[in-house]
Amino acid sequence: MAESARLAGQTVVITGAAGGIGRALAQRFGRAGARVALLDRDRDGLDDAASELAALGVETLSQPCDVTSLESCQKAIARACREWGGVDLLIANAGITHLSPFRETDVDVIRRVVEVNLFGSVNCTKAALESLIERRGRIVVLSSVAGYAPLATRCGYAASKHALHGFFDSLRAELRATGVRVTLVCPSFVRTAIGEHALGGGAGRPPSRRTQAGTPVEPEVVADAVFKACERNRRLLLISPTARMSYLISRCWPSLYERLMLSRLA
Repeated sequence: MAESARLAGQTVVITGAAGGIGRALAQRFGRAGARVALLDRDRDGLDDAASELAALGVETLSQPCDVTSLESCQKAIARACREWGGVDLLIANAGITHLSPFRETDVDVIRRVVEVNLFGSVNCTKAALESLIERRGRIVVLSSVAGYAPLATRCGYAASKHALHGFFDSLRAELRATGVRVTLVCPSFVRTAIGEHALGGGAGRPPSRRTQAGTPVEPEVVADAVFKACERNRRLLLISPTARMSYLISRCWPSLYERLMLSRLA
């Protein structure tokens, strides 16, 4: 009841909400009393997610959105603001990856990953920023262990996630006086379909088979951790012992981290 009272009437916008972490986040915040706007390119997945939330009694709207298009993001955010008055929490979750060594990867593949993972988050933030400032809201960005440590065969993915930290850590400083808070979330491998949908090195090149190292975390675990991080005003959230250990080793013993990472992906 306390959760519902705290979030009642607040608007949460989630990108990549049709499945995986995004869908779990929608359910977690919806159960806590928030109104949830679901954004994704997958129209069928959006319909399914919206139906699930409606069955839980959650006030929901779903909006097809291509996060690589600023215009599409502006349209989606404008609808949420028009129907619910503004945005209290933006969760930039949409993302893709590739599975291919750089030597075998077309530069256009790298560009596509960066467009979705970095500029998708930037576009949605730009579209929602004035409303977030007005309501002293929060931005949550789904990064990764690859946001602070290397990840072989995913140079483009790691680059996009490293860039998120540079951008949103800097934006947090810019917004300090406005009351808008920024949280970066870094899970390790999560049990989602991102690996199944991974890009290969280029046209006609299938992705590598190995998509993860260790036991993946469930999306619901990530969603609950994000919810609690927002309550506690966390700046950086490292989900799972793997993520925390990776953070420590990659900074203190980078060559050891490199060896361990390569051995687990072999």
